[in-house]
Amino acid sequence: MRNLSQALFLDSEVGALTELPKAGTTLEVPLVYDRVADDLCQMARAGVLEVVARDVQTVRGEKLITHLAFRRLR
Repeated sequence: MRNLSQALFLDSEVGALTELPKAGTTLEVPLVYDRVADDLCQMARAGVLEVVARDVQTVRGEKLITHLAFRRLR
């Protein structure tokens, strides 16, 4: 899912709040959303973005990221 997370990052504006979309995208699938959100969290650890909001819920017995908002730093 790295290509999708990178595309979302590159499409975001520096300093603007960006919410990871769900409806009408491949991110409607909870496992895909979680994987892309996790990639963005890894990018936050690398210092290129800041995670502003992150919600985790149990979906079918697995803890998944169900909402993510970030701010691009550079």
